[in-house]
Amino acid sequence: TADRDKLIEGVKTLAKIETIRKLHIGVPASTEKRDVVDNSWQVSELMFFDDEAGQKVYQDHPVHQAFVKNYSHLWSKVLVYDVVEV
Repeated sequence: TADRDKLIEGVKTLAKIETIRKLHIGVPASTEKRDVVDNSWQVSELMFFDDEAGQKVYQDHPVHQAFVKNYSHLWSKVLVYDVVEV
């Protein structure tokens, strides 16, 4: 729990990046267990950008780089789903 809370603290710092339009941080819900529900993770972040250029700014931003440097010891696996709205 302490590591999860520390990671959430770190994710919140990413909100300072100007090209992130919205940042949603979550943990698994305690809903009914079903075969289609993946509860194998601890913390999620959902970020919205205006465009791919904004996402690129995020990738290279010093705040993001500091987040990776200071908090990467708290995760063993990262999954990224880059999507565009249809």
